[in-house]
Amino acid sequence: MILTDYYKFVHLPDSKSKMRRDCIASTQSYNEFESLRNKQGELFIYFGDVPQKFNGGIYRRANKAITKGKNISSIFVPDVLQNLAYGDIRGTKDAILIQVDSDCTTIEIFVARGQKNNSYNLWLMFVGGELNNEISKLKSMAVTETVTMQINKKGA
Repeated sequence: MILTDYYKFVHLPDSKSKMRRDCIASTQSYNEFESLRNKQGELFIYFGDVPQKFNGGIYRRANKAITKGKNISSIFVPDVLQNLAYGDIRGTKDAILIQVDSDCTTIEIFVARGQKNNSYNLWLMFVGGELNNEISKLKSMAVTETVTMQINKKGA
């Protein structure tokens, strides 16, 4: 298999941040994400526009970013009519493929370890449906995550 790990993140309705996405299902197998868990074992990331503090070259090319105190990945969306994107995990040789829903509240991330240099070609395979069997297999292996609701204290 080319794809090795799967993580599904959602924006919780009572989240303190519009950019925060909490993990609700995963294969719990990718150390780069597993190391981001908090003391309660919860995993969340921030998904949004590329921060201006990022390197100028990346800022001009990337469409979105995944962060958590630091840049995890710059996200590239080659075709805006597709809800499919790609990137790589900073400091690794790993590529990621990303599927988002139309309002970006749900983000599914598929990791392809060691495939950083093939990320665009993997995206083409992703768009063409060539990875659908692998995606189904990873989703079936995913474990449901326990998520503590974030209560927004404004107006409470």
